[in-house]
Amino acid sequence: MGFADLSIAEIAADYSIPVEKVFSLCNQLGIAYKHQKTRLALEDAKAIISQISSEIRPKGTSDSVGDHEVT
Repeated sequence: MGFADLSIAEIAADYSIPVEKVFSLCNQLGIAYKHQKTRLALEDAKAIISQISSEIRPKGTSDSVGDHEVT
């Protein structure tokens, strides 16, 4: 498993969220960390970023081109 070269603090800063929120996501996803400067494995960073993105994306929208919500 490779490393993303991203720390918890950097992810929090990039997405303008508190470090504590990233800690909470780590706990929910079972990702081990020691402090906000902990460097994350690539798959762990991707999981956290995916979770953040899904929480901030308005409901009914999609990142995929051609996806349309049917009402």
